[in-house]
Amino acid sequence: MKKTPLYENHLACGGKIIDFGGWALPVEYLGIIKEHESVRTAAGLFDVSHMGEILIEGSDAGTLIQSLVTNDISSAFDGRIIYSPMCYEDGGVVDDLLIYRFSFTRFLLVVNAANVEKDYQWIRKHLKGQVTAENLSESYAQLALQGPLSQQILQRLTNFNLDDIKFYHFAPEVEICGVKCIVSRTGYTGEDGFEIYADSENAALLWERLLEAGLDDGLVPVGLGARDTLRFEAALPLYGHELSKDISPLEAGLSKFVKFKKPEFIGREPLFTQHEEGTKRKLIGFEITGRGIARNGYEVFCGSEKVGYVTTGSYSPTLKKNIGMALINSDCNPKNSEIEIKIRDRQVMASLVTLPFYVKKYKK
Repeated sequence: MKKTPLYENHLACGGKIIDFGGWALPVEYLGIIKEHESVRTAAGLFDVSHMGEILIEGSDAGTLIQSLVTNDISSAFDGRIIYSPMCYEDGGVVDDLLIYRFSFTRFLLVVNAANVEKDYQWIRKHLKGQVTAENLSESYAQLALQGPLSQQILQRLTNFNLDDIKFYHFAPEVEICGVKCIVSRTGYTGEDGFEIYADSENAALLWERLLEAGLDDGLVPVGLGARDTLRFEAALPLYGHELSKDISPLEAGLSKFVKFKKPEFIGREPLFTQHEEGTKRKLIGFEITGRGIARNGYEVFCGSEKVGYVTTGSYSPTLKKNIGMALINSDCNPKNSEIEIKIRDRQVMASLVTLPFYVKKYKK
C-alpha cells in the first residue's frame, strides 16, 4: 500500500490503518462518532494527501479546461475555486474536481485519489494548443482543518488574515509555521474550514503544530470513517457512489454545475437531451423508519417493484437516525413518500426526506 507523508503520525496518534484504494490510511483514531461530533462542534484535522493535483499551464489552459468540465470557468478570477464534474462523451462522469485559478495561464486541478492516473491520461488525451499538463500529486501533501473553530486555530499559526479568504477562494502563499502553503476555504464536511497544500516534506511539521494549536479547543485527528459520515450528512457526492461513469451529474442532482450556455464541452449533447427530456433516474434521500442500516448497493422497492439502489447509507451521528441516499427511477412516486430497502433478506420501510440531511454551516 502507498503511504502519505503522515503515515508515522497516524500511528503515533493511534490511527487504525486500513487499505483505502491502495493507500494505507486511518479509518479512525478515537472512534468515528466522537471524531464526527468533534468536527460538528469544534474542529477536526484530516490527512487528505492521497488526493491528486494536476497542474494545467499555458496560454490555452483556460480553453482546455472549459472544454473538459461541465461548469463554466469563464467568469472565474485569480484566487477563485470552481467545483465541476468532468464527463465522458456519453455524459457519464470521469471525476468531480476542484479547479484552482492562479492566473489566466495557470490552473491546479484537485482530483479524487482513485482517479488520479485516469484523470491525468484523459486530460492529456484532449490537450490542444499551447497548454501542458503535469501530475504533481506526489509533490503535495494536503491537510483539511474543518469545523466551527478551525479559523481561530489556524490563525494562531499564521500572520495572514484568514478573513480575507472567502468561501471557495484561496490564497496562493500563506506562511504557516514558516512553511509556504496554498490555503483555501473549502472542505468536504458541511462545516467551515480550510484545506492546506504544502510540500510533502513539511506535512509532519504542519500536522503536529496544528494539533498542538488546537488542543485546548478540542481539535482531534479524524479518519476516513467520520470523513464519510460528515460528507454524507451534507449530501456531498462521493465518486463511485453518487457519481460514476454510469451516473450523470444531472441524475446525481448536480444540474447547477452543468452550464448549457457553454456552446461546447465533452458530454454536452447527451446531457442536454437529459435536461430537455428529463433523466430516467434521480437521487433521493431517505430515513429508515424500520430497523436496520441501508448500505451501498442495497435494492430499493416501491411496492413490489424494484426501482433503484442505495448509493450511500449509514447511521447519522448528528441526527441519531439511519439515513441514506439512493438512485431510483424518475417515474417512481411512492405512496405516502414511503419506499422499502432490502436489507439482507427482508424489506425495511423508509420515508423520503429532502436533501441535504444536514444544513451546511459554511462561512460565506
